[in-house]
Amino acid sequence: MNRDLTLGDVIVAGIALAAGLLVALLLRMLLLWLGKHATRTRWSGDDVIVHAMRALVPWAAIAGGAAAAAAVLPLTSTVQRHVNQSLTVLLILVTTITAARVITGLLRTVTQSRPGVAGSATIFVNITRVAVLAIGCLVVLQTLGISIAPLLTALGVGGLAVALALQDTLANLFAGIHILASKTVQPGDYIKLSSGEEGYVVDINWRQTTIRELSNNLVIIPNGRLAGSNMTNYNRPEQQMTLLVQVGVGYDSDLDHVEQVTNEVVAEVMTEITGAVPDHEPAVRFHTFGDSRIGLTVILGVGEFSDQYRIKHEFIKRLHKRYLAEGIRIPAPARTVSLQQGSVTIPHQRDAATEIDPQPLRPATGPGGEDAVPLAGQAPSAEVICRD
Repeated sequence: MNRDLTLGDVIVAGIALAAGLLVALLLRMLLLWLGKHATRTRWSGDDVIVHAMRALVPWAAIAGGAAAAAAVLPLTSTVQRHVNQSLTVLLILVTTITAARVITGLLRTVTQSRPGVAGSATIFVNITRVAVLAIGCLVVLQTLGISIAPLLTALGVGGLAVALALQDTLANLFAGIHILASKTVQPGDYIKLSSGEEGYVVDINWRQTTIRELSNNLVIIPNGRLAGSNMTNYNRPEQQMTLLVQVGVGYDSDLDHVEQVTNEVVAEVMTEITGAVPDHEPAVRFHTFGDSRIGLTVILGVGEFSDQYRIKHEFIKRLHKRYLAEGIRIPAPARTVSLQQGSVTIPHQRDAATEIDPQPLRPATGPGGEDAVPLAGQAPSAEVICRD
């Protein structure tokens, strides 16, 4: 425009700007009211949306008032274009930041709503945030009149060079995406690798997976190694698991009585110990005629992997006490070794608690020191009972 600025133009522009500020204030109050009602709902996604809109809607109202004020002022076409361009860039930046907050907040809400999945699964959240912000920056450059085609070409060539230089890092990145997408491992699961590491998965980020051992030590494992190793997940397909306890009783025991007593102890442990499964059906299975005992397996139900140690501890204590009260004998393994006098040496034997080295048997002596002479037709012998 070529006309001069008048008082009326200033008043109208001021009214437009004031209207924009007033609308922004009213919208912010409305969003605060909506935020209070959103906290009462079960879905936490509405809280994320309302919180993010508090930044976008007031700025949009202010930008609208500023645009209206600039339209009534006698500005030149160049100034008018720069003002509109600046307001557009401001709206794009605010919209981009708001969209990033909404999308990442909803994604974090989804991960938290799933059973056994912690909110620390940062890999998807970080990738989504970076992608949304990058798209917003490209739109801003296009709005400012900067061609993004050469930039995209340069980014493609540079991305190829970076990909070749960061093969291991990218391998860990895509391995982490594959792990979370396939749902084989998620934060909160208890896993054990073939290399021996085991513990609860704390976080899966863009490069590595953090595992917390039962001793509260943290083990950092690259995602590529985790995806390429044999692994046992004790939370999949369900968190509850069975615990096998091996027991042995003497051959003189009444097996029906043993089974009844053991089932009573199992039922007691399942109902009184924290972490046990109360509705687990007691299971006792005899399976082996051993050297000195009859073996049986007791099957217990536990809520999760770490509960097995406490339940097994209490079960063994109570079962041992009950067996003593019922007169059920738990025999110790015994071995009989026959020794004969002569030049024959005892063969070398080893077991868990006894070791007999080969050596010739020395002749026995009588009370006066003379060599004892065996009776005719008899060979001196001895019997040694070794308990292990």
